[in-house]
Amino acid sequence: MQEYSEKNTEKKGKSRDFILVAVMAGALLGLSFLCWGKQDDSFSESERRVLAKFPVFSMETVLEGEFMEKFETYSLDQFPFRDWFRGMKAIANYGLFQKKDNNDIYIVNGYLSKMEYPVQYQMLDYAASHMEKIYTTYLKPYNSKCYFSVVPDKNFFLAQENGYLSMEYEELFSYMTEKLHFTEYVDITGLLSLEDYYKTDTHWRQEKIIPVAEHLKDIMLKGEEVLSKTENYEVKKLDRPFYGVYYGQAALNVAPDELYYLSSPILENCKVTSYDTGKPVASVIYNMEKSKGQDAYELFLSGTSALQVIENPAISEERELLVFRDSFGSSLIPLLVDEYSKITVIDTRYVNSALLGNLVDFHGQDTLFLYSTLILNNSMSMR
Repeated sequence: MQEYSEKNTEKKGKSRDFILVAVMAGALLGLSFLCWGKQDDSFSESERRVLAKFPVFSMETVLEGEFMEKFETYSLDQFPFRDWFRGMKAIANYGLFQKKDNNDIYIVNGYLSKMEYPVQYQMLDYAASHMEKIYTTYLKPYNSKCYFSVVPDKNFFLAQENGYLSMEYEELFSYMTEKLHFTEYVDITGLLSLEDYYKTDTHWRQEKIIPVAEHLKDIMLKGEEVLSKTENYEVKKLDRPFYGVYYGQAALNVAPDELYYLSSPILENCKVTSYDTGKPVASVIYNMEKSKGQDAYELFLSGTSALQVIENPAISEERELLVFRDSFGSSLIPLLVDEYSKITVIDTRYVNSALLGNLVDFHGQDTLFLYSTLILNNSMSMR
């Protein structure tokens, strides 16, 4: 009887093993069919990046190991239900394994941020050299007054005090100030706090940075006549939630932001001309069509643009400003226009600085270099 029971138990065990193997084999086979039958996605909406394509197959790429290396990236990017698995991984890392970050993205009190560490001095040198070359070529011959200001990223307020790796920000500020000896440094860090930034995005909130804009104008226009009365802005709210760049990267179901923008009669009457295509394209300060796209922050000055000219008809006296900027400038520059008849906005990530002499009329305008710590510490995009 005992022998029969043991044989029966063994038989049941083998059956369970067989069922388990069959289920696993079926799952793997099903995933394989899904992988090969699934049409490749070209872009990840959640991560806002281009996904890898199937690599070129040849004897040369196989022997050099290039094919398998790129195929691994491709298979991860094109895996079925990829966003669902990314979400499960994030939940496991933050909850089950109690990790402090997931792919360098961390969350503190509802604020998402990405670790930026350490200070990359070779990148700072490149950024400083880039700006000095612009100064020497286009600004110094006309005795332009030059100013420089750094926008701290969210980690300035979040990282160190919450136990995350952090740049030595004061070293970065002093290093760049010394390198850019031809500019007057305008410190804005004391005018900012964590609450001035979006929770799910890298950028600052326009409705929170009026003091920053006023401080910059006070420094750049000291001793000059105020041409405009203090603007009374109307705060307007975008009629849809704002999902910032970190929302998709974190793969967590966190609450989106609300996006506000500032309006006034002066801003509504400004004319914005973009020259990205080589031909002028008339636009406005706030591009509401862009707000319906993938990144609602692009409503500010239509987002990324190589060269724009903002003309303010409310100022009859000629007073011009040049601003070399990154995306943080998109929401700040509209708050500077009340004191200038013309602001030329330049982003050398999208136009080669060697071509600026053909595109911009340099004649001694005041110039502001306004860059975030994120761009300065990863400056190879400057051209």
